[in-house]
Amino acid sequence: MPPKDYPHTPDGRYFVSKGRLWRTTNPALPDDVRRAAIKRLMRARMDVRLAGDDAAMRDARARVQEAKEALGERGPVWWDDDAPDQTQTAPQNSTYADWWAALDPAERSKGTG
Repeated sequence: MPPKDYPHTPDGRYFVSKGRLWRTTNPALPDDVRRAAIKRLMRARMDVRLAGDDAAMRDARARVQEAKEALGERGPVWWDDDAPDQTQTAPQNSTYADWWAALDPAERSKGTG
């Protein structure tokens, strides 16, 4: 879970941060698989910050992508009802618009800052 208590869509597929929908980790992942992917993600993110040249940066970013895909946050969606991926969509412009509009303003503000 992200450190901030972001609003999550009712179906648990997305959280809202900076006014955009971001896909959550696949809840069906076994705990050991999820933990290993998170560990790889954190290491790759650190390597992005520490990259000393373009090749190191490309390698680190590729490893971030691989870890995010392993978590289900990027790549093929983890749900099986043919609903489209709405990652990076503003919630008011998505199929979640009614949910977003009905949120308490204080809760909605958690996802816009």
